[in-house]
Amino acid sequence: MNKVKKYIKKPIQIEAIQYLSTNLLEVQKFIGDFPYKYLPQENILLITTLEGDHIVRHGDFVIKGIYGEFYPCKPDIFNASYTEVEEDNSISNQ
Repeated sequence: MNKVKKYIKKPIQIEAIQYLSTNLLEVQKFIGDFPYKYLPQENILLITTLEGDHIVRHGDFVIKGIYGEFYPCKPDIFNASYTEVEEDNSISNQ
């Protein structure tokens, strides 16, 4: 019988940008050729993920995953989960 164990998530350094409606070109450059749509009438992005299209609204973060995929993250979850890394520091993938 398998016993319940405790685990700690490995630290992973990611790249992200916050979509602020005024920085659409920067966000588009960050996403590059990855599939997405911009809906100007609603001022949102639709990013295609493995789970389908996800909406990126003003204030949401766009995260580049470890496999080069992109996905949105709400600011409160992002701020609770991530700490900004200084340029001369790095976190190792263990």
